[in-house]
Formats: sequence, C-alpha cells, structure tokens
Amino acid sequence: MSTTLIPPEVPKGALDEATAARLEELIEQEEGVQNRLPGLLGHATVAVALAMSLFHLWAAWDIVPTTTLRYVHVGFALVLGFALFPVGRRWRHRLMPWDMALVAAGIYVTWYLISGGDALQDRYVFPEPMDLVVGWMLIALVLEVTRRATGPVMPVVALVFLLYGFFGNLLPPPWQHQGYDAERLVPHLTITLEGIFGTAVDVSASLIVLFTIYGAILQASGAGKFFVDFSFALTGGKPTSAGRTVVLSSFLLGGPSGSGVATTVTLGTVAWPMMKRVGYPAADAGGLLAAGGLGAILSPPVMGAAAFLIAEYLKIGYLEVLVMAIIPTCLYYASLLFMVELDQRRIAARAASGDADAAAAMQVDPVGKLLRLYGFHFSTLIAIVVFMGMGYSATLSVLYAMIVAVVLSYLRRDTALTPRRLVQALSAGAVQSVGIAATCACAGIIVGVITLTGLGLKFSDIAIQAAGGSLVVTAVYTGLIVWVVGLAVPVTASYIICAVVAAPALIKLGVPDYAAHMFVFYYAVLSEVSPPTALSPFAASAITGAGPYRTTLMAWKYTLPAFVLPFVFVTDPEGVGLLLQFREGMGWADVAWQVLLATLGLAALAAATQGWLRRALAGWERGLLALAGVLMVFPAALEALAADLVPYPHWIGLVLALGLMALQLRVRERPA
Repeated sequence: MSTTLIPPEVPKGALDEATAARLEELIEQEEGVQNRLPGLLGHATVAVALAMSLFHLWAAWDIVPTTTLRYVHVGFALVLGFALFPVGRRWRHRLMPWDMALVAAGIYVTWYLISGGDALQDRYVFPEPMDLVVGWMLIALVLEVTRRATGPVMPVVALVFLLYGFFGNLLPPPWQHQGYDAERLVPHLTITLEGIFGTAVDVSASLIVLFTIYGAILQASGAGKFFVDFSFALTGGKPTSAGRTVVLSSFLLGGPSGSGVATTVTLGTVAWPMMKRVGYPAADAGGLLAAGGLGAILSPPVMGAAAFLIAEYLKIGYLEVLVMAIIPTCLYYASLLFMVELDQRRIAARAASGDADAAAAMQVDPVGKLLRLYGFHFSTLIAIVVFMGMGYSATLSVLYAMIVAVVLSYLRRDTALTPRRLVQALSAGAVQSVGIAATCACAGIIVGVITLTGLGLKFSDIAIQAAGGSLVVTAVYTGLIVWVVGLAVPVTASYIICAVVAAPALIKLGVPDYAAHMFVFYYAVLSEVSPPTALSPFAASAITGAGPYRTTLMAWKYTLPAFVLPFVFVTDPEGVGLLLQFREGMGWADVAWQVLLATLGLAALAAATQGWLRRALAGWERGLLALAGVLMVFPAALEALAADLVPYPHWIGLVLALGLMALQLRVRERPA
C-alpha cells in the first residue's frame, strides 16, 4: 500500500541501499511518509482504497449528486490519509490510537455533511451550533491530513489566510476588509461549494482521481517499462542516445507516472549508467533527468493535475486544454533536444570502448520485436484522446480507456491484469490520489477566504499599479509570484492560489483568460526545478552522486529557455497561436510563423545557455545570442522599452542569430 520507490521495471540491485533510502526520503517529501500496515490492518486499508476507486468509477458511469461526490471524496481522503500517513516518522507502520480517533472523526464529519442534505445547505447563513462544531472539525482534519500527506507548508499558508479572513479589518489599506466572524467564515468554507468543497475538490473527485487510477493501471500492465525500453531501443547505438532517450522516454512516461519525481527516478536508475559511459558529468546528467521528469507533467494526454483545473476554471473541455498544450509541449522538448545535441559538442560525448550498441548494452530488445510484443501499449495511451475526439466527456473517456487498457493487457501473459493485479492497481491509484485530494481541499480554504474577502481583485489592482499599467511588467511580476508560491507548495496548490490571485491581473489588461491560465500553469510547473527547493533534481542527485544544489542549477539551466516561452502567450497578440487559438484575422500561416520564431529563439537561448554552438562561445557571443533568442521568443520585452526605436524586434533577433552563426562557421576554434 505504499508508494513504490523503485518501479517494477528496474532490476533489483540497480541502486544501493543508501541511495534507495535517500530516494525514498525525497519521494516522501512530495507524497508523504506512508505506513505499511501488516495483517488485517493492511487488508482493511486495501479494501478502503479499493472501495474509493470503485465508488469513483461508478460515479463516472452513473449520476451522483455533486455535493455527495465531493463529500465522499474528501471523506475517503481523510480516512485513508490518517490510516496510511503517520503523524510522525517515529510512529511509522503502526496505527496509533489517535489515528483511529481521527479516522472516526473523518467518518463522522462526512456522515454529518451527507445526512444534512439540502437543509444544511439552506442554513449556512444562520448555522446551528453543531454546524460550527463540525465545520471547525473539518478544517482541522483537512489541515492535518494535508500536513501528513504533503508537508507543513501548505497548512501553514492556509492558516495565514484563515487569520486574514478573521482579522483583515486590522490591516491597513489596500489589504483591509471588513473582517468576518466564525459564524460567517466557517460555514462559507465547510458547507458551501465555495471553500473546501469548491472547484478544486470537484475536479479532484470527478477527473483527477480517475486519471490517477488510469495511470496506475497503465503502470501495472507494464506500459512504463515498455516506454522506457522502446526509447532506449529507438535511440540506442549512438553517442547521444542517452540524452535523447531521457527526452523521449520522459514524454512517454507522462501517462503512467504522473509525477515528476517518479519519472526522474524511473529514468535515472536506467539511464545514468549509460550517460556516465558517454561522458556526462554527474551534475549535468542529474539536471537533464530532472528536466525530463518535469516534462512528464507537461505532456498530453495525461498532464499534471492542474491541467484539469484549467478546464474547470475556464468552463471548457479537457480536450481543449490538451490542444492548447500540444505546441508548448513540443517546444519544451525541442528545447531539451537542442540542449542534448549541444551537450554532444560541449562534452564531446562518445560511446565507451566496446559499447557501440548502447541498446544492447542496456539489454533492450530491438525496436521491431518490442513493437510486435508490446506495441499495444501505445493504443492504451492514445485511447483517451480518441474517445474525447469522438465526443465523449473526459470522465467517460478515461473510464473507457481504462477498460481498453485492461482488455489489451491480456494480449500477453506477463502484462495481463489478473484480478489480483487489478485490485492492486485500483487500490494504488486511490492511495496516490489522497495527497492531491488533501491538497485541493486545503487549497479550498485559501480560495474560500480569497473569494469572501475580495483579495483576488485587490491584488490585481495592486499588481497593475505597481507595474505602471504595463502588460510586460505585470507578466514578469505574475511569473515571479507564481515561482515564489511554487517554491513553497505543490504544483496543484500553486496553480489554484495563483489562478485566483495573479491571473486576474493579466486578464484585466486584456489577456485572454485561457492564455493567462496557461501562463500560470507553466510557471507553476517550472517552479518544480527552480532553486532553492526542487525535489526532482534532489532525487536525480541521489542517483548520480552529484551535489543536490549543483544538480538543481543544472536542471534550471536545461529548462531555462522554456521559462521565456510562456510570456509569448500573454504579451504578444499573435502569441496565442502557440496555444492553437485564433484571434480575428489570424490563420495557420500566422501560427506557423509563431512556431518558427519560437523554435529558432529557443535554439538560440539553448546555445547561449550551454555556451556552445559549433564551438565554444565567447562571453560577448553568449550575451548577443541570448538577446537574439529573447527578441525572437519574447519580442514584446523590447517593444515595451523602445517601441518607436525598434518596431520589428523579432527580425533583429533573427538577423543577429544568423550573423553569429555565420561568424561561428567562419572563425575556427583556437586550439586549447
């Protein structure tokens, strides 16, 4: 019932005990310290987790009242959270009396809310004393289960917002509001659908949990192992195969994994020996592994949990979110590929003696054999998109995709999801969703306070005034806010908070709502590899043996070009073409031009970041190349500063990049 540290596809002995323990500790920082309960207690938790999965699968097929679905979802999260996540490490693998008391409290609160029915909803303005008691109990339970599952930062942030809701009248303008007492604030957070049971929990209960179960089924059927093996076989036999394999397999692993840290660990245990042989320094290899793991969160068809929230906030279909993510995801991986190709020149990557065929060295079957034996896994990965394209809702699409995955798994005996393996997959999917459900419920406290006090609108006005009304400066401020918030809380919580606080400022300045939300989403994800706190680079460093902070800086280096790309969505009127959205007068030619500029700009930024093109770049060459890349990707930056002097910044960037390339071709590298 615990999170599997080393995926089943990684051979035993791939990691020593000390490294495995360190990786487990890092994963637990993201997913919480989990119990492994023995005997009847273990079977009981499996049964509860299985019941949670079956309930949500039934809710996807049949109609369940909205309030009931949300209440039961949070109730399951509370019960499993207190049973599987200990109050502290010293009480691990035991169910203590206080855990049982909290489980009972979670069951009671859920029963009270469900049994209250419409009468409870109707009296939230004039609550009964017991309503307030249960409300305080629910807030305390949500804060504690979130602390256990994700760490203390998120609950502390929620407590700060609670204090703001109660005592905001004591603050100076413009942060001041009238202040609310418990009779007004607690029912708003615990009874209405504007607080704990708001949009975030709705998405978690109706979509995220289903996609989590879907990912667990794919993993149990061996899809993750196939995607890694396929990537090694497809790119093997060349000096740069290790770097290319990381890029390709991280994209394919996005569905089965759903976690940046888990993808980094899966890839690192397999790819690091190969990367070491071809000459990658430990810190560089760790940085690339972390950057690849980050890409798993961005990759359709199963993106990070925040992507489902985008669809709900914008009231659009999830398929539309996937469409908007196609080109940015391709550009992100193109940027990584540029960095990998430059690595070949920068570190003179070469195959080790006797290791010309890297795929054979990693004991991977040829591509043709893999496709013949396990190619059906691709069908399970694209099934969900096919069903959505046929007009089914995202909920039904993922349900049908699960059925397809289970049926196709029986094509081979070693991948067949027998009843026992299927039960394990369903229960594992439920357990993996507990942390997300707790995060969404805790974020609901924050969002509830923001909506009740009007903080979101106040913050938008403050941000716009501080930026002097400039869209570019406001976008920079917004990016910094999302980045700072993302350092403290998970991606999902970071997006939820900033979607209601920071995104409105961009929308007020004329940015389309979908572009503003995609901007916030990408910066929330990119904060996962940003110093000083970044779990994926820390996990990669545990595998490679490099320093964790050096690895974090290298991960930041590999993803740095991608930090510029989201600004195109919000500052360039034509930039929404990268999201496959069309403003009036735009056509496919405009989209193609935007993609070309972005690709060339990212290539220039990659070369400037690596300090290498055809040869090592001098300092002034790196500076000019970085400027050229920014002008092509983010022309509004210069237009905002000198619109009259530089009317066509992207052309200047293009000419500047071509000139530097010509100089590289003309001037030979001096001998060392």
